[in-house]
Amino acid sequence: MIRPPQSGACMRNAVRTLVLTVAVLAIWAQPARADTYTQTKYPIVLAHGMAGFDSLFGVLDYFYGIESTLKSGGAKVYITHVPQFNTSEARGEALLAQVQDVLARSGAAKVNLIGHSHGGLDVRYVAAVRPDLVASVTTVGSPHKGADLADYLRNNLKNGSFTEGVLAYFANSLGTVLGLLSGHTQPQDAIGALAALSKSGGAAFTAKFPAGIPTTSCGSGAATGVQGQRYYSWSGTDPFTNMLDASDYAMKLSSFFYSESNDGLVGRCSSHFGTVIRDNYDMNHLDEVNQVLGLTAFFTDPKSVFRTQANRLKTAGL
Repeated sequence: MIRPPQSGACMRNAVRTLVLTVAVLAIWAQPARADTYTQTKYPIVLAHGMAGFDSLFGVLDYFYGIESTLKSGGAKVYITHVPQFNTSEARGEALLAQVQDVLARSGAAKVNLIGHSHGGLDVRYVAAVRPDLVASVTTVGSPHKGADLADYLRNNLKNGSFTEGVLAYFANSLGTVLGLLSGHTQPQDAIGALAALSKSGGAAFTAKFPAGIPTTSCGSGAATGVQGQRYYSWSGTDPFTNMLDASDYAMKLSSFFYSESNDGLVGRCSSHFGTVIRDNYDMNHLDEVNQVLGLTAFFTDPKSVFRTQANRLKTAGL
């Protein structure tokens, strides 16, 4: 004969069910905790490279998906714009003016600068001439010791030649168009930009602004500056990462101009600055900023690399 359950057992089961239900509802009712993983003390300022922009038509961002990724973790992020083609000093002065504007608008005392490609030289310039405004400098795929492709072009273009004039005209025009499409017009100097990215141009720039540059051919540079700024860098060494990305074919072609492993435009050792986080990511030069349209290597997420760097800055109190 089946015996009915005792009333005490029924009561205990009912109480357990009620307590569990209340606990679950309480958890659901709690507001979601804000993500503060990238919430740095100072704002993050992103600086684009040669032929770059902040945003085209307000739709295609140079740092594709990176701004929103950083902001989602609590970071204050500002995207800057400088002449697409010009010397590092001219681009650096344009960046400095925008850094000062960011500080005025945000009320912050300093900024964390992150520059991609030629933008890495721009942020070095700002940190050198106004170290009081800079908490950290991070360069991404930047040719600190020059780029072999720039040397090849410079060596095969005679000063004042017809070929040089044609190249300068089209590059300057491209820079102007990119500026207009992003809502900015600034002076262009393609020949000056090419000279700045050559090995001799890189050496001359470093002679004036040596902070963070390795003294050996492929070592790390000083981790901090004279006023306590932190220096970091990273880069990739895989020119071809996604067959669906048309730009990868151009990156692969340009990589043949280099004698060392490279990202398609910048050599591995040339990218070293300050603390080298990593110099062999599975990225090409455009992948480093999640371009084009996020078509990067399958197992590498550039946005995650930026997010981790923001957390590194946060942990350092920056």
